[in-house]
Amino acid sequence: MADQLFLVVTFGILPFWALLVFAPRWRWTQRVVHSLWLALPLAVAYGIAQATDPNTSPDAGFHSLPAVVALFGTKEAILAGWIHFVVVDLFVGAWEVRDAQRNGIHHGFVVPCLLLTLAMAPFGLAAYGLVRLVKTRRLSLGPD
Repeated sequence: MADQLFLVVTFGILPFWALLVFAPRWRWTQRVVHSLWLALPLAVAYGIAQATDPNTSPDAGFHSLPAVVALFGTKEAILAGWIHFVVVDLFVGAWEVRDAQRNGIHHGFVVPCLLLTLAMAPFGLAAYGLVRLVKTRRLSLGPD
């Protein structure tokens, strides 16, 4: 089941990224990507991955790198981690689009950041931060 869930999540998320890239202002992008409707099925998938994880290693945990390695010692645990990445990456991408719209940043500058966020979220967020800094001349992400 983990293999099928991986495919569903991995390829199922791509249309939502396409909406962010190609139709950021479309009402369905606003209704689906910029809402909690998408988070709910992903949370269910995450829960399934967690619930089916047979890992009972006493060494697993968050207190050290070897403990984290033990925590991700099964296919189901790795799938749960993957779903975690997918959810957070999409959240960051959606935030980039909303923030750019609020700040009047042309979407053409955001698209490369979105693609980078999809592949490597920390770099994509940093790239968007640089675009935002150049366009708004502000380091703060908060309101003025």
